[in-house]
Amino acid sequence: MIDGTAGVSGHREVDEARLDDLDALAERDPGGMLRHIASGGAQVRESAALTAEANLSVLADEGRPRAVVIAGIGTAGRTGDVLATVAGPRCPVPVIPHRSAGVPGWVGAADVVIAVSASGRSPEALGAAEAAHRRGARLVAVGAPDSQLQSVAERARAPFIPVPRRAPARASLWALTVPVLLAARMLGLVKVNEADLAETAARLDAEADRCRPSAESFVNPAKSLALGLAGSIPIVWGSSPLATVAARRFGDTLSANARYPVVSGALGEAGRGRVGLLDGVFGGLVEGERDIFADPDLTAVVGTRLRLVLLRDGGLNPEDDADEPLAVEERRADAVQTLAERRGVRADVVTAEGGSALERLASLIAVPDFASIYLALAHGLDPMAVPAVTEMKELANQ
Repeated sequence: MIDGTAGVSGHREVDEARLDDLDALAERDPGGMLRHIASGGAQVRESAALTAEANLSVLADEGRPRAVVIAGIGTAGRTGDVLATVAGPRCPVPVIPHRSAGVPGWVGAADVVIAVSASGRSPEALGAAEAAHRRGARLVAVGAPDSQLQSVAERARAPFIPVPRRAPARASLWALTVPVLLAARMLGLVKVNEADLAETAARLDAEADRCRPSAESFVNPAKSLALGLAGSIPIVWGSSPLATVAARRFGDTLSANARYPVVSGALGEAGRGRVGLLDGVFGGLVEGERDIFADPDLTAVVGTRLRLVLLRDGGLNPEDDADEPLAVEERRADAVQTLAERRGVRADVVTAEGGSALERLASLIAVPDFASIYLALAHGLDPMAVPAVTEMKELANQ
């Protein structure tokens, strides 16, 4: 669930009416990013079915590995963060996301490498898969069918899980994540079952319905969040390890889809210095600038200000045997909300819902994913086309 306040008075570049005009949305979203993001539930179901068809039993034949490395970049790299968080602190082996080409120097025959690339051609995933094969590590590859990554997996006689390329990688988080989780389950590292997957898919379907384009801004949580962020510098903090994964995901999508600068990370890290941003030049107003009688919902704030988005996860993993981590996280989240209120920094709060860790993560990611796209559309930007990314790749390949 989400609570917060929308208001974009004074932000001249944002057209709030555009978000409730279905024709305008369709015109600005020719690649169908809204449609792709709405397919999260379908991605979970399809990827689970495709993974079931892959021969993952070979992973278990050699027993528990020494460590698991998840190799990928961008959204593919986030799958490693999801696995590490869902597996939790009681995971019997290290789970290590790896975002560089190749693999760590210590990787060998005792380890498992999961190489992930939506396109099947990212240098990071390809380099990791080839290195794993050379060193005799067990390999799983996840990516586009008939790709270079599939060719490497076939040479290594390793399982390959196809991810149909229907959307950009950043809109394919769930298609990439489910195979990684199910491979880890085969290794005995996570306890994700079919009910967890079904509930997560249902949660994503429900959030997609709430955030559908035809739902007007005053009842659509994603449109409200987008309009609240308009013209601001967003700070996105997660109150727990699970919420921090969602916070960093929101940072990714705000940058790529809406082209907004953003600070994202863990609330615990914020308490070690970053919370000072609330007192900075974009943060708290000095007393002379404040009107104690002004309605913050109706009053325009001159200049660019911070906008806090706090992702709160009040649940614990079933393996956790103490309430202390929860108590600390909740107190810290309450404190940051109070600090923001005292400084006149507006805040939105997204609260996790659901039973399993995976469903709670989905509930924290879904609305912000839509919000990043609506924010782009409110500025008249095509959320799929990111010219700077294309140009950078061209320059790097010269």
